[in-house]
Amino acid sequence: MLPVWAQIVLAIVVVVLLGVLFSILIAVFSKYFAVKEDPRKEKVMSLIPGVNCGACGHPGCSGLVDALISGKETHVKQCKVIKDDKANEIKNYLNETPGPDGQTLKVDL
Repeated sequence: MLPVWAQIVLAIVVVVLLGVLFSILIAVFSKYFAVKEDPRKEKVMSLIPGVNCGACGHPGCSGLVDALISGKETHVKQCKVIKDDKANEIKNYLNETPGPDGQTLKVDL
């Protein structure tokens, strides 16, 4: 039987080693299972009003942006509160900027 101080040190060493092991596993898994988003999403999200009203029929502004970028939605003016200049900017950006696959989108107002 180990003395009390040795048991405490052993417990601390085991906990630290487990912490290091799990930290390494989390770091590896975060790289391996990382989800790559379309870089255009951030730009379009900065141009959309961001009121999250749902009037467009999508669950908030990010839902509309996801639908626009995936090609499921082709009309920027589906957003009821967007101003014309921002809608034109989004339309031009998506029509001219290729995605990760090298394809551009055909988006209308």
